[in-house]
Amino acid sequence: MSRIESVLTRIEPHLPPGAIVTDENERKTYECDGLAVHRTVPALVIRVTSTAEVALTVGACHEFDVPFVARGSGTGLSGGAQPHAEGVLIVMSTMRDILDIDPLAQRAIVQPGVINLNLSNEANPGGYYFAPDPSSQSVCSIGGNVAENSGGAHCLKYGFTTNHVTGVTLVTARGDIVEIGGDAPNTPATTSSACSADPRGHWASSLR
Repeated sequence: MSRIESVLTRIEPHLPPGAIVTDENERKTYECDGLAVHRTVPALVIRVTSTAEVALTVGACHEFDVPFVARGSGTGLSGGAQPHAEGVLIVMSTMRDILDIDPLAQRAIVQPGVINLNLSNEANPGGYYFAPDPSSQSVCSIGGNVAENSGGAHCLKYGFTTNHVTGVTLVTARGDIVEIGGDAPNTPATTSSACSADPRGHWASSLR
């Protein structure tokens, strides 16, 4: 049994239907991100729907010494989501829930697959927006923004993504779930933006 087969055997009983992509033609749709000059078909694609599923998949990859790469919307231009030919591509684009919005605290808790512009649209009725605004904001994900420290025109005034994230729930390379930071501004190992001078304001985000 190959290492990829070992990973598949370990995780398959715990994942919902449609989460596992083994068909070669379907895997080819994940062969690159926005940096299309480099293309690699991943050996296995897992479309996760929860932090627990991410931890399960990463833990299995660690156990069987299989490389893995995380992918959001795949819009990045730096090759950050470039797959490994003998590895697992963990796709988080289905994790698109905005879990909480707190206008008073100017905070939101979101899953990593939430589309950047969708967060601003949800905050807009209260006169707020999520300041990091890359040109791909209508399709890029918050998780990808965090991974790449993305930004756009607003970042000249308000700072890049790292300045707008107060906390993250992450999975280590061993498959452990760890929480860093929190909802409060300037918690250890994180930074947070203060309310902007723009009368519309802007938001910080906590990733889950």
